[in-house]
Amino acid sequence: MRIGLFGGTFDPIHLGHLRSAEEVRETFSLDRVVFIPAARPPLKKRRPAAPAEDRLKMARLAISRNPGFTLSDVEFKRSGKSYSIDTVRYYARRHRGDSLYFIVGLDAFRDIGSWKDVQSLFGLCNFIATSRPGSGDSFTLESIPVAVRGGFCYDRATQSFQHYSGTRLFFTRITDIGISASEIRARLSRGKSIRYLVPGGVEAYIEKRGLYGRPLEGRS
Repeated sequence: MRIGLFGGTFDPIHLGHLRSAEEVRETFSLDRVVFIPAARPPLKKRRPAAPAEDRLKMARLAISRNPGFTLSDVEFKRSGKSYSIDTVRYYARRHRGDSLYFIVGLDAFRDIGSWKDVQSLFGLCNFIATSRPGSGDSFTLESIPVAVRGGFCYDRATQSFQHYSGTRLFFTRITDIGISASEIRARLSRGKSIRYLVPGGVEAYIEKRGLYGRPLEGRS
């Protein structure tokens, strides 16, 4: 099987996340994309605005109608920070013989040199770095952060970058959808609508729980 691993804070999950995952699934003929909300993101300076359990439930609501999407709570079952290397090792053990593709946005990929055991991470799975609005049309070796660039060479036949371990790094353009979780949180804090930025079920859940805006009366 070809399995995409899509991690993130998802605070909250929105239509940009879903569209990105769907386009990657289709482009790379993935059998499924696993959404993996981070319980305790190691590189975030601030804690997520919504509790981990709420972010997990919103992700479950968001993907419920797509048979190509599944949800994992693996990072909620571990203590300590949610390091990608631990998650990928978990899936590598469980899916021996399958092809794993770690999906990451270009902004996060640019900081990958600061990730824990990043060279080991590249050795365990393929990587797909997705474009961001305004990121340009072409990707070269210089698109790879300096901290890890030496481990790759360009493979013209597959239009990808091969890691010395044998895995591959792909850059792929996706539809530019200028939605961010921080924008959604800011709108909610001002009492503005987020309709058509998140799935309807997620919008209803946020309203019910009083997330990101003024707390509901009596909510602890």
